[in-house]
Amino acid sequence: MSEAVAARSTEAVRSLVPARMDRLPWTKFHWSVVIGLGVSWILDGLEIQIVSESGFQKTLGMTSAQVGLTGTVYLVGQVVGALTFGRLTDRLGRRKLFILTLVIYLVGSGLAGLSPDMWFLWVCRFIAGMGIGGEYTAINSAIDELIPSHYRGRVDIAINGTYWFGAFFGALANLYLLNPDNVAENIGWRLAFFIGPILGLSIIYLRRHIPESPRWLLTHGYAEQAEKTVDDIEERVRREGGQISEVDESKAIVVKAEDRMGPKVLWDVFVHRYGRRTVLGLTMMVTQSFLYNAIFFTYALVLTNFYGIDKAGTSIYFLPFALGNLLGPLLLGHLFDTIGRRTMIFTTYSIAGVVLLVSAWLFHANALTATTHTIFWCVSFFFASAGASAAYLTVSEIFPLEVRGQAISYFFVVAQCAGAVAPVLYGALIGEGKDRGPLTWGYVAGAVIMIIGGIVAKLIGIDAERKSLEDVADPLSKVDESEAAA
Repeated sequence: MSEAVAARSTEAVRSLVPARMDRLPWTKFHWSVVIGLGVSWILDGLEIQIVSESGFQKTLGMTSAQVGLTGTVYLVGQVVGALTFGRLTDRLGRRKLFILTLVIYLVGSGLAGLSPDMWFLWVCRFIAGMGIGGEYTAINSAIDELIPSHYRGRVDIAINGTYWFGAFFGALANLYLLNPDNVAENIGWRLAFFIGPILGLSIIYLRRHIPESPRWLLTHGYAEQAEKTVDDIEERVRREGGQISEVDESKAIVVKAEDRMGPKVLWDVFVHRYGRRTVLGLTMMVTQSFLYNAIFFTYALVLTNFYGIDKAGTSIYFLPFALGNLLGPLLLGHLFDTIGRRTMIFTTYSIAGVVLLVSAWLFHANALTATTHTIFWCVSFFFASAGASAAYLTVSEIFPLEVRGQAISYFFVVAQCAGAVAPVLYGALIGEGKDRGPLTWGYVAGAVIMIIGGIVAKLIGIDAERKSLEDVADPLSKVDESEAAA
């Protein structure tokens, strides 16, 4: 980046950088971006699942409440990391931050496996959470800006959905590592904490070869470096056999670097200029987060209290649940680029809600078993997972590039806060498992909330499919052609 800093300019520049990036064919370069950057969600799913099994409780002498607080500490770290690094990735660039945040996660999670006591573990969990929270902002920004518009929807949705691959893999690892017949009780949970860092270390080299976002360079005064970066990408695409078409000159934009991105600018963007989009993003993120946390953090209680499944057995039921969540984004993702964002978000949110409504009625009638109830969850969240991934895609593509990282961080934090209420509320509704009525109404409420989210997306959603990011939201640095001519 030193060359870019030396070449920084505040003059208006006419450029085809965004159009050149969007008309590229899919090649190995884009796979390297997906693999190198997309691991973040896998790591988060892995971390959540490893901690949820609480294999460290006995070794560190922790109560159940302290184990629960361990998860809270991690989530607080995510919030702090998202807010801190979201702003930094908008100021300093995507590449610097997606290297830094991965290192922070590796240190935090790796040291957690060496924890001698509860307090050391909490500090490590907070640090790991900060790294993952920062990863969300830098990674989603970089992916949106490096992937051609024709593929952006399916790629982003698939990557966001891989959270459940991490959760699935973490559950399998726990079944082996937390079984004292296989690994000593005070060793297994420590080994589990090393899985994420080993996976992270394996892709650090790959990340070092992923370039800075040319779009970020262009809008921050590094037009010359942006052009050179695109030249290098195009050369790599040609070497990999990709056929590059001519770029449409009418797609050129004129930008002039702008440093003033303080609170006043953010207020203008999120409240005045794009207030309707803010309502859209908040609705989508809050509704999916509430439903997910309501079911995900209490499914084991439901299986135990209402169906008599022992605590160890609930892990088996989690595997198909995680698999359904993983397959939804992978199989439905391309439809968000073809049928369109609004129609697919409405469809996935609505189907998920309707299936949950049906299961609520059957649950109240005592017509379900542990297996059939899990099947309903799998079907509902097959669609809900694709919709939830689309929520993250939406908030990352409908706001100007200069505040993209911060937009992702703000909506992520709101979703986390809203989602934190659900487990407590639904845990109270479950109670001792003697009365199905309260939880039935809880399921009805969650289903209705999800359907409302889909309706809002249908009414005020943005048709961003296959459109350049600059066509979805003008960069704040964009100026008129006349200023460039002058």
